[in-house]
Amino acid sequence: QVQLVESGGGSVPTGGSLRLSCAASGLTFSNYAMSWFRQAPGKTREFVARISWSGGSTDYADSVKGRFTISRDNAKNTVYLQMNTLKPEDTAVYYCAARIGRWTTNWDDHNYWGQGTQVTVSS
Repeated sequence: QVQLVESGGGSVPTGGSLRLSCAASGLTFSNYAMSWFRQAPGKTREFVARISWSGGSTDYADSVKGRFTISRDNAKNTVYLQMNTLKPEDTAVYYCAARIGRWTTNWDDHNYWGQGTQVTVSS
């Protein structure tokens, strides 16, 4: 059974940092491109960042570019999202998602999804 479990969310003030983790099990992690998405209250889910299966390529939404960094450790079956200089508009539930093979920014095109972790940034 495939599981993606996010952790590391919490409440921070504006300008703070958090590191999210997504631990994968039940799949050959190194075969999967990994992505982070987020959904704020009353808003549609949006793409945040993605990383290729090898970790050699990354991509970010314009809204987080320069502040967030996605990385992965295939030996630990874990993908990370380092979030710096957080803003109130970053408040959302953050989800990780896995897609075998070619990466995508489309939520529905992923194969597996986590349950999410809440990030709250106070002004």
